[in-house]
Amino acid sequence: MIIDTTEVKAINSFSRSESLNEVYGLIWLLVPIFTPVSGITLGVLVIVWLEREISAGIQQRIGPEYAGPLGILQALADGTKLLFKEDLLPSRGDIRLFSIGPSIAVISILLSYSVIPFDHHFVLADLSIGVSLWIAISSIAPIGLLMSGYGSNNKYSFSGGLRAAAQSISYEIPLTPCVLSISLLSNSSSTVDIVEAQSKYGFWGWNLWRQPIGFMVFIISSLAECERLPFDLPEAEEELIAGYQTEYSGIKSGLFYVASYLNLLVSSLFVTVLYLGGWNLSLPYIFIPELNKMGGVFATTMGILITLAKAYFFLFIPITTRWTLPRMRMDQLLNLGWKFLLPISLGNLLLTTSSQLVSL
Repeated sequence: MIIDTTEVKAINSFSRSESLNEVYGLIWLLVPIFTPVSGITLGVLVIVWLEREISAGIQQRIGPEYAGPLGILQALADGTKLLFKEDLLPSRGDIRLFSIGPSIAVISILLSYSVIPFDHHFVLADLSIGVSLWIAISSIAPIGLLMSGYGSNNKYSFSGGLRAAAQSISYEIPLTPCVLSISLLSNSSSTVDIVEAQSKYGFWGWNLWRQPIGFMVFIISSLAECERLPFDLPEAEEELIAGYQTEYSGIKSGLFYVASYLNLLVSSLFVTVLYLGGWNLSLPYIFIPELNKMGGVFATTMGILITLAKAYFFLFIPITTRWTLPRMRMDQLLNLGWKFLLPISLGNLLLTTSSQLVSL
């Protein structure tokens, strides 16, 4: 039997090119996934550093300064330390729920970034139900916290998980009418369309001026959703030791802190998108009339930087609030959500609907 060596070489080269194409295809599939994840992780590290520096200034003490210049590597050092710590498991707990809970909390919040537009052409998914999807996804995170508290087989952890679920339900309901009011003003639930609707009227077209009541309710509800002081009842150390994360150690404990700061960054970005004009630079004292008309990489980069600048500027409010106000009681927390914020948000939605009908 005679074998043609040229045919064998052709088959080998064809199979090699096919395998290379598959590798390249896999790389180009993973790049759009890991690029936002790495950028979000870097953003969380910046928030941790900012909070330590701002809290040090408020309390008149020295912040991080030894790990890297100005202490910028302190958060990375803490994360590395947690990564190598021993992962302890409760002997009588539900190991599956105990292990899955932190992952659900982190993954549900990461999915929220898929509908956030950093620029008109820099958004993972421009969906027609973008803000509704964010509200639906954000309600999954408390399930992970409840699973963590129940799986720990600890009464303090379980109480913290129940508090987290009750708090999330109490403050998601007032937050939803605020988002619906923005959708009515923009005639769309797409996050990109909401930003574009604000850009028509410049600086005074921001929803911050058109929805001041909804803006205040949104801020308060977002702080409660992120479990920031004065709303950190699920992990009140004087009552519940550390709440739902009492039994956690190592990287699983670190995931809860990552989820908290991820949620904080998501809330700041949505405040920027819904109320502060998104990537549009429309400030009255900055005259760059052609910036939003420019195309290419420069305009996209400027849009991303403007969105991040607005979001990080807004972060000063929750960080300062954490180190200024005392913690509320659980009954005060629920009364604020159900008896005050919910009627105010429904009234704001009714006024917005009435104004839209009159304008038609």
